[in-house]
Amino acid sequence: MKWDNIQEFPCSVARALSIVGDRWTLLILRDSFMGTKRFDKFQKQIGLSRHRLTDRLNKLVEHEILRKTPYQEKPVRYEYKLTRKGVELYPVLMTLAKWGDKWMDGGDGPPMEYLHTQCKHKMSVDICCSECGETINPKEVIPQFGPGLKAYSERVKALKS
Repeated sequence: MKWDNIQEFPCSVARALSIVGDRWTLLILRDSFMGTKRFDKFQKQIGLSRHRLTDRLNKLVEHEILRKTPYQEKPVRYEYKLTRKGVELYPVLMTLAKWGDKWMDGGDGPPMEYLHTQCKHKMSVDICCSECGETINPKEVIPQFGPGLKAYSERVKALKS
């Protein structure tokens, strides 16, 4: 599998990585969830070159993870706001943060804590079964082929014949 074709591979992780699979994109998303909307603020917080930041923002807009809207006319300047599709990446970032807090804190504790506004408690993210609500243990999950793999296989067969 070549990186340039990873979005075509019949794997949901590979397809997602084709869009959000680099450190800069994840940091842009992190900052978006913390309220950053403007180019200069992203650049200041992340320290990314203008060219690379433009590239990453454009990709997120192209894939409808961020929406680009003008907030000033002369000169034209834009804000980047999370779409519904972008908001659905929140559990991914929170899970990465939890892992980083546990394994990468250098013994100092988490650099950021999260307060759930509904119950007013500090919280962390757990992955739970959508059916029974139990916390997921990877040893208790059996991956099975889904309909997307069958469709992919049929497309490949059709191309070969």
